[in-house]
Amino acid sequence: MADKNWASELGLKSVGKIFRNLPYEDLYKHEIENNEVHETNLGAVSVDTGKFTGRSPKDRYIVKREPSSNHIAWGKINKPVSEEIFDELFEVAKEQLNGKDLYVTDVYSGSNEKDRKAIRFVSEMAWQSHFVSNMFIRPVKTLDTFSEDFTVYNACHAVNEKWKEHGLNSEVFVIFDIERKVAIIGGTYYGGEMKKGIFSMMNYWLPLENIMTMHCSANIGEKDDVALFFGLSGTGKTTLSTDPKRRLIGDDEHGWDDEGVFNFEGGCYAKTISLDKDSEPEIYGAIKRDALLENVVINDGVVDFDSSEKTENTRVSYPITHIENHEKTMKGGHPKEIIFLSYDAFGVLPPVAKLTKEQAMYYFLSGYTAKVAGTERGITEPTTTFSACFGEAFMTLHPTDYAKLLGEKIEEHDVSVYLINTGITGGPYGGGGKRMSIKATRACVNAILDGSIKNCSFHKMAHFNIEVPETLEGVPTELLDPRDAWEDKEAYDKQAHHLAELFVENFKRFKASKTDLVNAGPTV
Repeated sequence: MADKNWASELGLKSVGKIFRNLPYEDLYKHEIENNEVHETNLGAVSVDTGKFTGRSPKDRYIVKREPSSNHIAWGKINKPVSEEIFDELFEVAKEQLNGKDLYVTDVYSGSNEKDRKAIRFVSEMAWQSHFVSNMFIRPVKTLDTFSEDFTVYNACHAVNEKWKEHGLNSEVFVIFDIERKVAIIGGTYYGGEMKKGIFSMMNYWLPLENIMTMHCSANIGEKDDVALFFGLSGTGKTTLSTDPKRRLIGDDEHGWDDEGVFNFEGGCYAKTISLDKDSEPEIYGAIKRDALLENVVINDGVVDFDSSEKTENTRVSYPITHIENHEKTMKGGHPKEIIFLSYDAFGVLPPVAKLTKEQAMYYFLSGYTAKVAGTERGITEPTTTFSACFGEAFMTLHPTDYAKLLGEKIEEHDVSVYLINTGITGGPYGGGGKRMSIKATRACVNAILDGSIKNCSFHKMAHFNIEVPETLEGVPTELLDPRDAWEDKEAYDKQAHHLAELFVENFKRFKASKTDLVNAGPTV
């Protein structure tokens, strides 16, 4: 790389050696020589990310300047920081990187060439280059033509010693300057900051070009029919989109333009806690050479997937090529079906329901699931989670901007939208309810994908006004209308009324926005 003045290129005073887009075998040697990783019995290496085993959302900021400040939904998620503070911390980050041997990794976000963004990552650690090489799309043409749209400086060893003076949350900083086309990371080693940071930027750039951005998985069938699966953690998004009869387009982040759906990433980032070879053979089989495990417990080189000693958030990143049945182009046409997945611990929602366009926008904005808070004494009160767009933590614009785009896409391409409950039925969690069987859920998904559900007769479900099928092959009839699955019908009505109230209360936040979807939701 002697022909390029890399210090000037990166805005640094000086640099040591520059390692640009090293192939994996070279990165592996660096990871081992630098004592950054541990080797495992599966061929993959593993990294420990220190005390930060997840993202630090309270330390994430966006520089407040025009014109981007006019578009961003400022609040608890998108917190503003001044240009002056950013400039000061940018100098802290660059001072950390000055004179060091650096890994420069040039990749793309977006498998569709006309909509993709060129991203440059600069870091001190080989494993971080390995991570982004796995997660993003590696250039296949000469790097001489690469022109970055955005640069991420990962100065993870640097900290903000003046964080109190700056009025920030801690010494950790993850800051995006949209106008300068730069992000800086300091104080945290966690790789997911890089992945989700670029997703947040894609969620800013593309919708302004009328391109839908989505936190969802996608697959494609033998007839090139595309399906999207939206859902928060624990709802079965990855499991249900992994289908031996359908090719995986991607498991987490996608765009939807005038040509169809395309993956933002070139790899997958899967949870590995309690990973079982028999129940999730595709993910287990993907953990091989070139995969990168995070924060797993290793005993004599053997990975203990059942151990949460370090964190429940153990993960693995790997190129999508590690999944045998993947779509090589990582894109497809316009979707025929959209499936919203909710884990309903209240036992109220049906196993499957058909939604109108307006209802689809309503439930998309609601982003509902429920989590069970357990203690050693066995207290199991379900708690609701409403995360707009099924991923509000990564949405840079107002949620209604994405919902409006979704509604337009549904109408233009005549997309069918369904809601599936992968949670509890027959009663509440801990009160007689049972988990919806994977067999019944698969039957619902299969009926949607093969089109047979459209031959069903439907009736409207009380409180929620969504349409549920009278009968559906593979699903016990008494489960289809959840009230029928409860022995105590009065208790069901009370529970349904309560959940409907939670939806209504949550949706009040959107009343002042440019959307009128209240009537598409539950009534109380």
